[in-house]
Amino acid sequence: MSAEPIRLDARSLELRRVLLGTLACAGRGHVGPSLSLMEILRVLYDGVLRYDPALPRWAGRDRMILSKGHGCLALFVLLADKGFFPKSELERFCRFDGILGGHPDPKVPGVEAYTGSLGHGLPLGLGMALHARLAGLSQRVFVVMGDGECQEGSVWEAALHAAKHGLSNLCVVVDANSQQSYGPVEEVCPLEPLAAKWEAFGFRVREVDGHDVPALESAFAALPFDAGRPSALICRTVKGCGIPPAENNPAWHHKSRLDDQQCASLAEAMEKCHA
Repeated sequence: MSAEPIRLDARSLELRRVLLGTLACAGRGHVGPSLSLMEILRVLYDGVLRYDPALPRWAGRDRMILSKGHGCLALFVLLADKGFFPKSELERFCRFDGILGGHPDPKVPGVEAYTGSLGHGLPLGLGMALHARLAGLSQRVFVVMGDGECQEGSVWEAALHAAKHGLSNLCVVVDANSQQSYGPVEEVCPLEPLAAKWEAFGFRVREVDGHDVPALESAFAALPFDAGRPSALICRTVKGCGIPPAENNPAWHHKSRLDDQQCASLAEAMEKCHA
């Protein structure tokens, strides 16, 4: 990514305002990993995925699995934005009287699979993509995962099989924010060269700035990157992007007992940074 400060456009800032409002209602949530995801999910739901919010189980829909389920705050904001459920439901995030918990759950309209324990999303996506191939369906499968998640062995077992079957209807999207809950990815368990690893496992790979909306749109428009191979898009992102106190700060991986004043301070910091 460029060393230049990230400038977020009006839609990205508005989505973050909604996220902060949701966080304020619950007083807790995975802040950093949700903010690094926002532009990836925004581009997918604004113009890439085929879906019908009125018919969330429509058979012809594309599948989108948020394998890094702890980033679900961003997913719920996008699903509400698109009308899968009323925006008022965000006010009950992580409450017993609501449907939105701390990780994705298929009882939520628009959510395809339970995710939380890392390394499960790609095996699920592999099965969905293989089923589509065998059934002669045109649906595509997108699996959004974290870079720290790529430390899981199940990821690479699934990658091997995706390449074996030439699943060009499968796209892995890696939110590569270089941080995980215990610190920098390269200190916990080094992964680089990440793109070369996916290439070696049989994927056609591209890398992109994960906050550059036009670049993301261009990359997704080029899918599949190779007609006979699964695709991997490595998105270089900033954990906590858009809110200075949370950026690249492991202390903001997950926050609990946030009060209204703290949430207001985060919003103020964002507005000041992007004025």
